[in-house]
Amino acid sequence: MAKDQDKRNFYIDRARYWRIVRFFGGIILQLAVVDVFLGRFAIIRRLVVNSRPRRFRRIAQNFRALSIEMGGVMIKLGQFLSARVDVLPPEVTEELQGLQDEVPAIPLPVLRRALKREYPNIADNFAEVEMQPLAAASFGQTMRAKLPDGENVVIKIQRPNIEAIVQTDLAALRTVAPWVMRYERIRKRADVPALMEEFAETLWEELDYIQEVRNVKLFTKLFADKKNVYVPKVYEELCSERAIVLENVENPKINNIEAIRAAGIDETKVADELIEVYLYQLFTHGIYHADPHPGNVFIRPVGPPVPAGSGKSRPYQIIFIDFGMIGRLPPELVQNMGQVLMGLVQKDARKIIYAYDKMGFFLPGTDLERIIEAQENIMMRLDGRNLRELSNPDPEEIKEVGMEFRDILFDFPFQVPQNFVYLGRALGILAGIASSLHPDINPWHQIEKYGIQLIAREQTNIDFSIESFTDLLQRVQPYLKLPSQIQRVVAAAESGKLRIQSHDPQALRRLDRLERRVGFLNWSVLAGAGLLSGTLIYLSRTLTGKDKK
Repeated sequence: MAKDQDKRNFYIDRARYWRIVRFFGGIILQLAVVDVFLGRFAIIRRLVVNSRPRRFRRIAQNFRALSIEMGGVMIKLGQFLSARVDVLPPEVTEELQGLQDEVPAIPLPVLRRALKREYPNIADNFAEVEMQPLAAASFGQTMRAKLPDGENVVIKIQRPNIEAIVQTDLAALRTVAPWVMRYERIRKRADVPALMEEFAETLWEELDYIQEVRNVKLFTKLFADKKNVYVPKVYEELCSERAIVLENVENPKINNIEAIRAAGIDETKVADELIEVYLYQLFTHGIYHADPHPGNVFIRPVGPPVPAGSGKSRPYQIIFIDFGMIGRLPPELVQNMGQVLMGLVQKDARKIIYAYDKMGFFLPGTDLERIIEAQENIMMRLDGRNLRELSNPDPEEIKEVGMEFRDILFDFPFQVPQNFVYLGRALGILAGIASSLHPDINPWHQIEKYGIQLIAREQTNIDFSIESFTDLLQRVQPYLKLPSQIQRVVAAAESGKLRIQSHDPQALRRLDRLERRVGFLNWSVLAGAGLLSGTLIYLSRTLTGKDKK
């Protein structure tokens, strides 16, 4: 789709093109002069380093202001860059994470012309159209409407001339992309021109509403057996490349906890179900909804309210809307993600790291044995912790890990593969939603379920005899039944790393925590940064420069 669109000769807005090129050219020039050239001189190096966070944040703020003013691809680019925590400094990603895909509504006269263009006889198609926007975004706008039979629908219509704007913006970014490769930290971890093409392809797909219709129909089939998930009906006869009509499924947004509770729904169950739904998408189909922000996910009560005080949760459905951004994972990638999942179930750090390596998480020449050692250490520390505990880590423990693996943090041999950028962003949003619904969420049960299924598939190429099933249970049972502390003792003894702990009160408190059954393992492994690299990215951003050296 991207290649076909790029061949179309849209008018290039030269003023817009040069404004974008000048903006990014100025940033690159500043980096070249201050960080590359002046940073070579020892006498002012400390000043350059100390001023870097402030300068980077100012750059991000200027970019954010430009994005909101210009709209179009600039807002999408900000969202894309906010996911590149492996390449960009936190001052940039944090600022861009707050960038909302919201722009002023389409002027009413322009909107009327756009509707007239798609529906020459509007009254024949709709009994009523609310011109007040339900939501305004950089590429389009949605509004409520009613069909002649009285059914409530939503019309999503593209902004006029948006294709020309996109082509102008992409032309400018393609000019800038090779310049960015001159910056060593970025060149080492990302192929910017290749990322640019992936970004462009995603944008063109999002602009093709016929493709979105296909996506809606695909996900309707994928979730046909999932009673707790609902995909709105699409009115294909009213859709075109620039307009799409869907069933109006407005309900409380998934982050509206008060409304969810008021409907009698247990929000903690919603959090668990949301994780289950994404694991199902990834490991069953290799396809996922790539933009699950709260505005695109609703919770709809089902059936009559439950009696107050009954302690029961009212049935509900998770409703997804906006299928313009869909992620598709190659089979070999899904297979390696499955190896990571099995490694988590089996507590096999080597299997996890080898799978990461095949997926491209490490730079060429990385010492995998040292990474495996760090993986084992971090898995042991994270065992039994929930999102609340992980979001408020012990500073002393952070420093302890950072000092032990300072060589890894200094070399920082991590990168996020291209096909994980959108998945990382999606699951990052998902983690935020799930933890807000259920701060003590423990997604181990879902991970355990899919990990066991993958282990089962790997056994004897599916021998369904009683003997093979018994063997499978014997293989899996230790990971489900043994207290995690015993598993660690066995693993440490086998690897020659068994240590004797003292009766120090602090050590006993840790031991008590470790006696819990297998608890929370950092499930953001699937988000793209991984259990290990994600933790070390966090550490590298938390420790002081002195600690890292």
